[in-house]
Amino acid sequence: MVSRVVRAIPNLFTMGNLLCGVLSITCNMNGFFEASAVLIFLSAVFDLLDGRIARTLKVNSEFGVELDSLADIVSFGVAPALLFHSIAPPSILTSLAFVLFPMMGALRLAKFSVKPTIGYFKGLPIPAAGLPLAGMGFFLYSNAWVTLILALLMVSPIRVKKL
Repeated sequence: MVSRVVRAIPNLFTMGNLLCGVLSITCNMNGFFEASAVLIFLSAVFDLLDGRIARTLKVNSEFGVELDSLADIVSFGVAPALLFHSIAPPSILTSLAFVLFPMMGALRLAKFSVKPTIGYFKGLPIPAAGLPLAGMGFFLYSNAWVTLILALLMVSPIRVKKL
């Protein structure tokens, strides 16, 4: 019984990440843009802790890795893109950035899931792309070019050292 509880602890943090992402989307839909941005940052705290806790407790699992990717696409792909779209002036470029950002995030997560790397990430990790959008959203600033560049960096061949 204790072993089951210990194995579940990292997944509870991952669910906290996902919950914050969903709440961010809800706040955004209700016009609470700053709260939406703060919830994305809170998602990052849960995301940082889930993996560290799993490694510390030595309870890494394939299930946990997949759950983390699903939570990340919501919290750092869809939620920041929606926040960006909600405050950006309407244009074709805004629509393109809004669509491409979560799509490139999903592609990046799928690539990493199929072919994980050791010591580095190939492409900008989705939290590192989503957090700048959340930061801009907190100050009610949007920039379609920055959003497009972040989207492309997620699927680029650049190497980013793991924390």
